[in-house]
Amino acid sequence: MQSQNFMLVEDPLSLERIRSVLTRLEDTIIFSLIERAQFVHNPRIYQRGVFDELKNLGFSGSWLEWFLKETETFHGDPDEYPFTSDLPKPVLPPLLFPKILHPNNINANPSILSFYTRSIVPRITRRATLAFSTLKRANGIVGDDEFEDDGNYGSAATIDVEVVQAISKRVHYGKFVSESKFSENPSAFIPHIRKPNRKALEELITKPEVERKLLIRLQKKAATYAQDIGIDTEILPDGSPKISGYGGINGSAKIDVDGVVDLYESFIIPLTKEVEVEYLLHRLDGLSEEEIEKLAKGE
Repeated sequence: MQSQNFMLVEDPLSLERIRSVLTRLEDTIIFSLIERAQFVHNPRIYQRGVFDELKNLGFSGSWLEWFLKETETFHGDPDEYPFTSDLPKPVLPPLLFPKILHPNNINANPSILSFYTRSIVPRITRRATLAFSTLKRANGIVGDDEFEDDGNYGSAATIDVEVVQAISKRVHYGKFVSESKFSENPSAFIPHIRKPNRKALEELITKPEVERKLLIRLQKKAATYAQDIGIDTEILPDGSPKISGYGGINGSAKIDVDGVVDLYESFIIPLTKEVEVEYLLHRLDGLSEEEIEKLAKGE
Protein backbone atom coordinates (compact mmCIF):
# COMPACT_ATOMS: atom_id res chain seq x y z
CA MET A 1 0.00 0.00 0.00
CA GLN A 2 1.32 3.41 -0.98
CA SER A 3 1.30 6.15 1.59
CA GLN A 4 3.24 9.18 2.59
CA ASN A 5 5.90 8.84 5.25
CA PHE A 6 4.51 11.46 7.60
CA MET A 7 7.73 11.44 9.60
CA LEU A 8 9.76 12.65 6.60
CA VAL A 9 7.41 14.59 4.32
CA GLU A 10 7.97 18.34 4.63
CA ASP A 11 4.61 19.38 3.22
CA PRO A 12 2.06 16.53 3.39
CA LEU A 13 -0.67 18.92 2.19
CA SER A 14 1.04 19.70 -1.09
CA LEU A 15 -1.54 18.99 -3.79
CA GLU A 16 1.21 17.73 -6.07
CA ARG A 17 2.33 15.25 -3.42
CA ILE A 18 -1.25 14.15 -2.70
CA ARG A 19 -1.96 13.64 -6.41
CA SER A 20 1.20 11.56 -6.68
CA VAL A 21 -0.09 9.23 -3.96
CA LEU A 22 -3.51 9.01 -5.61
CA THR A 23 -1.95 8.24 -8.98
CA ARG A 24 0.10 5.40 -7.49
CA LEU A 25 -2.99 4.06 -5.78
CA GLU A 26 -4.57 3.69 -9.22
CA ASP A 27 -1.90 1.09 -9.98
CA THR A 28 -2.54 -0.74 -6.71
CA ILE A 29 -6.30 -0.85 -7.32
CA ILE A 30 -6.02 -1.97 -10.95
CA PHE A 31 -3.45 -4.71 -10.26
CA SER A 32 -5.45 -5.97 -7.27
CA LEU A 33 -8.64 -6.11 -9.34
CA ILE A 34 -6.79 -8.06 -12.04
CA GLU A 35 -5.67 -10.57 -9.39
CA ARG A 36 -9.21 -10.88 -8.02
CA ALA A 37 -10.64 -11.40 -11.52
CA GLN A 38 -8.82 -14.73 -11.88
CA PHE A 39 -11.12 -16.29 -9.25
CA VAL A 40 -14.86 -16.77 -9.59
CA HIS A 41 -17.39 -14.73 -7.64
CA ASN A 42 -17.51 -16.95 -4.53
CA PRO A 43 -20.44 -15.03 -2.98
CA ARG A 44 -20.37 -17.26 0.09
CA ILE A 45 -17.38 -15.36 1.48
CA TYR A 46 -19.46 -12.17 1.64
CA GLN A 47 -22.42 -13.71 3.48
CA ARG A 48 -22.58 -13.47 7.26
CA GLY A 49 -22.96 -16.52 9.43
CA VAL A 50 -22.46 -19.21 6.76
CA PHE A 51 -19.09 -20.57 7.93
CA ASP A 52 -19.38 -22.90 10.92
CA GLU A 53 -15.63 -22.52 11.45
CA LEU A 54 -16.12 -18.82 12.21
CA LYS A 55 -19.24 -19.36 14.32
CA ASN A 56 -17.26 -21.80 16.45
CA LEU A 57 -14.85 -18.94 17.13
CA GLY A 58 -17.73 -16.70 18.21
CA PHE A 59 -17.59 -14.60 15.03
CA SER A 60 -20.90 -13.98 13.25
CA GLY A 61 -19.65 -11.85 10.36
CA SER A 62 -18.63 -12.86 6.85
CA TRP A 63 -15.44 -14.58 5.75
CA LEU A 64 -14.17 -11.28 4.29
CA GLU A 65 -15.03 -9.39 7.48
CA TRP A 66 -13.02 -11.96 9.42
CA PHE A 67 -10.03 -11.45 7.14
CA LEU A 68 -10.33 -7.68 7.55
CA LYS A 69 -10.54 -8.00 11.33
CA GLU A 70 -7.48 -10.23 11.52
CA THR A 71 -5.49 -8.00 9.16
CA GLU A 72 -6.41 -4.78 10.98
CA THR A 73 -5.70 -6.39 14.34
CA PHE A 74 -2.18 -7.13 13.16
CA HIS A 75 -1.32 -3.75 11.65
CA GLY A 76 -2.66 -0.35 10.64
CA ASP A 77 -1.46 2.86 9.01
CA PRO A 78 -2.07 6.48 10.08
CA ASP A 79 -3.69 7.31 6.73
CA GLU A 80 -5.98 4.25 6.75
CA TYR A 81 -9.40 3.86 8.31
CA PRO A 82 -10.46 0.53 9.82
CA PHE A 83 -13.32 -1.60 8.53
CA THR A 84 -13.52 -3.22 11.98
CA SER A 85 -14.94 -1.37 14.97
CA ASP A 86 -13.77 -3.50 17.92
CA LEU A 87 -10.04 -3.67 17.34
CA PRO A 88 -7.71 -4.32 20.29
CA LYS A 89 -5.13 -1.77 21.35
CA PRO A 90 -1.86 -2.05 19.38
CA VAL A 91 1.02 -3.89 21.02
CA LEU A 92 3.48 -1.13 20.16
CA PRO A 93 2.73 2.48 21.13
CA PRO A 94 1.58 4.61 18.18
CA LEU A 95 4.09 6.92 16.53
CA LEU A 96 3.66 10.61 17.20
CA PHE A 97 2.73 11.77 13.72
CA PRO A 98 2.33 15.49 13.09
CA LYS A 99 -1.22 16.81 13.27
CA ILE A 100 -2.36 17.34 9.69
CA LEU A 101 -6.12 16.94 9.51
CA HIS A 102 -8.78 18.59 11.64
CA PRO A 103 -10.25 16.05 14.11
CA ASN A 104 -13.14 14.15 12.53
CA ASN A 105 -14.96 10.80 12.59
CA ILE A 106 -15.74 10.46 8.89
CA ASN A 107 -15.43 6.85 7.74
CA ALA A 108 -16.89 5.76 4.38
CA ASN A 109 -15.82 2.13 4.72
CA PRO A 110 -19.32 0.65 5.22
CA SER A 111 -20.33 2.09 1.84
CA ILE A 112 -17.08 0.91 0.23
CA LEU A 113 -17.43 -2.65 1.50
CA SER A 114 -21.08 -2.89 0.45
CA PHE A 115 -20.47 -1.52 -3.05
CA TYR A 116 -17.41 -3.69 -3.55
CA THR A 117 -19.11 -6.96 -2.62
CA ARG A 118 -22.42 -6.21 -4.34
CA SER A 119 -21.32 -4.45 -7.53
CA ILE A 120 -17.60 -4.68 -8.21
CA VAL A 121 -16.86 -8.35 -7.49
CA PRO A 122 -19.70 -9.80 -9.62
CA ARG A 123 -18.63 -7.66 -12.58
CA ILE A 124 -14.88 -8.25 -12.54
CA THR A 125 -15.24 -12.00 -11.88
CA ARG A 126 -17.87 -12.59 -14.57
CA ARG A 127 -15.44 -14.09 -17.09
CA ALA A 128 -13.89 -16.50 -14.57
CA THR A 129 -17.32 -17.46 -13.27
CA LEU A 130 -18.61 -18.28 -16.77
CA ALA A 131 -15.46 -20.25 -17.63
CA PHE A 132 -15.80 -22.24 -14.41
CA SER A 133 -19.47 -23.02 -15.12
CA THR A 134 -18.46 -24.39 -18.54
CA LEU A 135 -15.95 -26.68 -16.85
CA LYS A 136 -18.55 -27.88 -14.35
CA ARG A 137 -21.10 -28.65 -17.06
CA ALA A 138 -18.46 -30.72 -18.83
CA ASN A 139 -18.26 -32.77 -15.63
CA GLY A 140 -22.01 -33.22 -15.42
CA ILE A 141 -22.72 -30.47 -12.86
CA VAL A 142 -25.64 -28.32 -14.02
CA GLY A 143 -28.06 -25.76 -12.63
CA ASP A 144 -27.32 -23.56 -9.64
CA ASP A 145 -24.36 -25.72 -8.62
CA GLU A 146 -22.45 -24.91 -11.81
CA PHE A 147 -21.96 -21.22 -11.00
CA GLU A 148 -20.00 -18.93 -8.75
CA ASP A 149 -18.11 -21.09 -6.25
CA ASP A 150 -14.62 -22.54 -6.81
CA GLY A 151 -13.70 -22.87 -3.12
CA ASN A 152 -10.77 -20.45 -3.26
CA TYR A 153 -12.06 -18.55 -0.24
CA GLY A 154 -8.69 -17.73 1.30
CA SER A 155 -7.03 -16.54 -1.90
CA ALA A 156 -10.03 -14.47 -2.98
CA ALA A 157 -10.51 -12.84 0.43
CA THR A 158 -6.80 -12.01 0.71
CA ILE A 159 -7.03 -10.04 -2.53
CA ASP A 160 -10.36 -8.54 -1.47
CA VAL A 161 -8.67 -7.06 1.59
CA GLU A 162 -6.02 -5.44 -0.59
CA VAL A 163 -8.64 -3.97 -2.93
CA VAL A 164 -10.98 -2.50 -0.31
CA GLN A 165 -8.09 -1.08 1.72
CA ALA A 166 -6.69 0.60 -1.38
CA ILE A 167 -10.10 2.00 -2.35
CA SER A 168 -10.60 3.18 1.23
CA LYS A 169 -7.26 4.96 1.24
CA ARG A 170 -8.07 6.56 -2.13
CA VAL A 171 -11.46 7.81 -0.91
CA HIS A 172 -10.29 9.08 2.47
CA TYR A 173 -7.35 10.92 0.94
CA GLY A 174 -10.06 13.35 -0.05
CA LYS A 175 -9.68 14.76 3.45
CA PHE A 176 -6.12 15.79 2.64
CA VAL A 177 -7.33 17.42 -0.58
CA SER A 178 -9.97 19.38 1.33
CA GLU A 179 -7.55 20.43 4.05
CA SER A 180 -5.01 21.54 1.46
CA LYS A 181 -7.53 23.66 -0.44
CA PHE A 182 -9.08 25.04 2.75
CA SER A 183 -5.68 26.01 4.15
CA GLU A 184 -4.82 27.79 0.92
CA ASN A 185 -7.93 29.99 0.98
CA PRO A 186 -10.06 29.64 4.15
CA SER A 187 -12.17 32.72 3.41
CA ALA A 188 -13.63 31.07 0.30
CA PHE A 189 -14.90 28.11 2.32
CA ILE A 190 -15.91 29.55 5.70
CA PRO A 191 -19.20 31.21 4.58
CA HIS A 192 -20.41 27.94 3.02
CA ILE A 193 -19.40 26.00 6.15
CA ARG A 194 -21.09 28.35 8.62
CA LYS A 195 -24.26 28.33 6.52
CA PRO A 196 -23.93 24.78 5.26
CA ASN A 197 -23.99 24.72 1.47
CA ARG A 198 -22.85 21.37 0.13
CA LYS A 199 -23.25 22.37 -3.49
CA ALA A 200 -21.07 25.46 -3.12
CA LEU A 201 -18.38 23.50 -1.28
CA GLU A 202 -18.39 20.78 -3.93
CA GLU A 203 -17.97 23.40 -6.66
CA LEU A 204 -14.95 24.82 -4.83
CA ILE A 205 -13.16 21.47 -4.75
CA THR A 206 -14.24 20.05 -8.12
CA LYS A 207 -11.92 20.30 -11.12
CA PRO A 208 -13.74 18.73 -14.13
CA GLU A 209 -10.65 18.80 -16.33
CA VAL A 210 -8.62 16.95 -13.68
CA GLU A 211 -11.34 14.29 -13.44
CA ARG A 212 -11.49 13.95 -17.23
CA LYS A 213 -7.73 13.40 -17.46
CA LEU A 214 -7.87 10.95 -14.58
CA LEU A 215 -10.42 8.76 -16.36
CA ILE A 216 -8.45 8.84 -19.61
CA ARG A 217 -5.25 7.87 -17.78
CA LEU A 218 -7.10 5.13 -15.89
CA GLN A 219 -8.52 3.65 -19.09
CA LYS A 220 -5.06 3.53 -20.66
CA LYS A 221 -3.52 1.97 -17.57
CA ALA A 222 -6.24 -0.65 -17.18
CA ALA A 223 -6.13 -1.55 -20.89
CA THR A 224 -2.34 -1.91 -20.74
CA TYR A 225 -2.11 -3.82 -17.47
CA ALA A 226 -4.91 -6.18 -18.55
CA GLN A 227 -2.86 -7.54 -21.42
CA ASP A 228 -0.36 -10.33 -21.72
CA ILE A 229 2.46 -8.52 -23.49
CA GLY A 230 4.78 -10.75 -25.45
CA ILE A 231 7.92 -10.24 -27.52
CA ASP A 232 5.80 -9.78 -30.66
CA THR A 233 3.61 -7.05 -29.15
CA GLU A 234 3.69 -3.88 -31.20
CA ILE A 235 4.85 -0.87 -29.18
CA LEU A 236 3.47 2.55 -30.09
CA PRO A 237 5.61 5.73 -30.26
CA ASP A 238 4.51 6.76 -26.76
CA GLY A 239 5.90 3.50 -25.35
CA SER A 240 2.53 1.82 -24.79
CA PRO A 241 1.53 -1.51 -26.38
CA LYS A 242 -0.91 -1.48 -29.28
CA ILE A 243 -4.36 -2.60 -28.18
CA SER A 244 -6.55 -4.50 -30.63
CA GLY A 245 -10.09 -5.57 -30.02
CA TYR A 246 -11.98 -5.22 -26.74
CA GLY A 247 -9.83 -4.57 -23.73
CA GLY A 248 -6.56 -5.94 -25.04
CA ILE A 249 -4.50 -7.68 -27.70
CA ASN A 250 -6.48 -10.14 -29.80
CA GLY A 251 -9.62 -8.97 -28.03
CA SER A 252 -8.56 -10.65 -24.78
CA ALA A 253 -8.05 -8.96 -21.42
CA LYS A 254 -7.49 -10.10 -17.86
CA ILE A 255 -10.20 -7.77 -16.61
CA ASP A 256 -13.20 -5.74 -17.75
CA VAL A 257 -11.42 -2.46 -18.54
CA ASP A 258 -14.66 -0.50 -18.82
CA GLY A 259 -15.64 -1.86 -15.42
CA VAL A 260 -12.50 -0.39 -13.84
CA VAL A 261 -13.19 3.03 -15.38
CA ASP A 262 -16.82 2.84 -14.32
CA LEU A 263 -15.73 1.99 -10.76
CA TYR A 264 -13.90 5.32 -10.57
CA GLU A 265 -16.42 7.40 -12.49
CA SER A 266 -19.56 6.08 -10.79
CA PHE A 267 -18.32 5.34 -7.29
CA ILE A 268 -14.80 6.29 -6.20
CA ILE A 269 -14.85 9.88 -7.47
CA PRO A 270 -18.40 10.68 -6.21
CA LEU A 271 -17.75 9.06 -2.81
CA THR A 272 -14.45 10.92 -2.47
CA LYS A 273 -16.32 14.20 -3.06
CA GLU A 274 -18.82 13.25 -0.37
CA VAL A 275 -15.95 12.68 2.07
CA GLU A 276 -14.29 15.96 1.04
CA VAL A 277 -17.48 17.98 1.52
CA GLU A 278 -18.33 16.27 4.81
CA TYR A 279 -14.82 17.02 6.09
CA LEU A 280 -15.19 20.68 5.17
CA LEU A 281 -18.58 20.93 6.86
CA HIS A 282 -16.87 19.92 10.12
CA ARG A 283 -13.68 21.89 9.54
CA LEU A 284 -14.66 24.63 12.01
CA ASP A 285 -15.87 22.26 14.75
CA GLY A 286 -14.35 23.14 18.11
CA LEU A 287 -12.95 26.49 16.98
CA SER A 288 -13.80 29.72 18.74
CA GLU A 289 -15.21 32.75 16.94
CA GLU A 290 -11.85 34.44 17.33
CA GLU A 291 -10.04 31.50 15.72
CA ILE A 292 -12.52 31.41 12.85
CA GLU A 293 -12.11 35.16 12.28
CA LYS A 294 -8.35 34.77 12.15
CA LEU A 295 -8.69 31.98 9.61
CA ALA A 296 -11.02 34.11 7.48
CA LYS A 297 -8.46 36.94 7.51
CA GLY A 298 -5.65 34.57 6.62
CA GLU A 299 -3.81 35.07 9.90
